[in-house]
Amino acid sequence: MTPPRERFLPSGDGAGHYPDSGTATPIGAGLALVAAALLLAACGGGDVRPTPRPAATVPARDWPATTPADPAAANAVLMRAISLVGTPYRYGGNTPEGGFDCSGLVNYVFRDMLDLRLPRTSRELASYQGPRIEPHRLATADLVFFGSGNQVTHVGIYVGEGRFVHAPSTGGTVRLDHLDGSYWRRHYSGARRVLQ
Repeated sequence: MTPPRERFLPSGDGAGHYPDSGTATPIGAGLALVAAALLLAACGGGDVRPTPRPAATVPARDWPATTPADPAAANAVLMRAISLVGTPYRYGGNTPEGGFDCSGLVNYVFRDMLDLRLPRTSRELASYQGPRIEPHRLATADLVFFGSGNQVTHVGIYVGEGRFVHAPSTGGTVRLDHLDGSYWRRHYSGARRVLQ
């Protein structure tokens, strides 16, 4: 029996509104291992050490693990967000069947897992109740925002270790990216904690 082919998602910096380069982040079995490690770390499950990465992919920042206020709720958000990786992007989309835009993805995950109704747009989400979070204090299920100037134009769900799940652009799919990617670093505009 031939093992199933591993899928890859684009990651990194590139042309267009949101980047989509030729570099790839593997998903599938590797993603399940990452999710399990993040789950253990988020829930305080002992001394979890990430597998060393090749020198070329070492992040520019050390991302400390911050325990969420509600680890069970954060874990539910984490697992649901990661399960949607690969879902097609669709402007105005808010279901797995119809596709997602960035805020549609955030709304769907929090509503589906926690029955929490959030504002619909990335700009409204950035103004939503809850404290603003410094990057070194990010915890699983925090919302991360991107834009330019004072304008928020994009939102994702932080899943730990400097990574976030988001629906980036037309023609793309929901994917996992790293906050240390040069595009995301340049356009990062803050984070907000929804779970308290």
